[in-house]
Amino acid sequence: MSKPKANCLFHFTKTADALKSILKSGFFPRYCREDMSWFNMTEHIAYPVVCFCDIPLSRINEHTDFYGQYGLGMSKEWGLKNDLSPVVYCTASSLVAEAAKFLLGLNSQMKDKAEKEKLEKAFWALVKSVKPLEGKMYAGGGLTDKDFYNESEWRYTPRDGITKTVLMDNEYNAQKDTANKDAEKYVLKFLPSDIHYIFVKDDTEIPSVVDFINNNLGSYPLNDLKILNSRLISLTTVQRDL
Repeated sequence: MSKPKANCLFHFTKTADALKSILKSGFFPRYCREDMSWFNMTEHIAYPVVCFCDIPLSRINEHTDFYGQYGLGMSKEWGLKNDLSPVVYCTASSLVAEAAKFLLGLNSQMKDKAEKEKLEKAFWALVKSVKPLEGKMYAGGGLTDKDFYNESEWRYTPRDGITKTVLMDNEYNAQKDTANKDAEKYVLKFLPSDIHYIFVKDDTEIPSVVDFINNNLGSYPLNDLKILNSRLISLTTVQRDL
């Protein structure tokens, strides 16, 4: 019987180049448009996040088919040390939704500027940690239905100092590039020892990633590079062994 959760936090992406960029520079937060139906809003709101999941490898195929077949499996110890946390899944009638609405209403009544800012910060900290059980997400240039609850998402979002807390739907396209550039200073770093898996789509792509590691990550000790290379595995191999 497979475990309900993996011991790693997985992040998948669409291309080998994106994987190599992460290996070299870390995880850059990106403004992602989130379904706000749990808050009884019809529009999406974007804020900077890096998304992970702890779905066991026995269930990973559906996830990689949607998000991409290149990725990293990071230790959960690394995730906890860097303030990653599972998202809260809820409905529009839940206590979590009521708490968020209470904070927003309280904020609108505040007169003291400092207290108002403190309450607003608490509101957005809560909102950024919540997703509906199911809803719609932007993918491939349009909206698609998604069962969010089955994704077992963990996420990282910058705590303080971000210039633009959120982007509304009507400003996303015009401002996302500038906002994403600003969010890059909150890059999520790691050491080779934090990586448990490096995934590529097929065995034939492994030599290219080995060459990239050896030629571009020379700031790490040689033994660390050897360990990184040992973490490489193709999803073809994973699927064959399930």
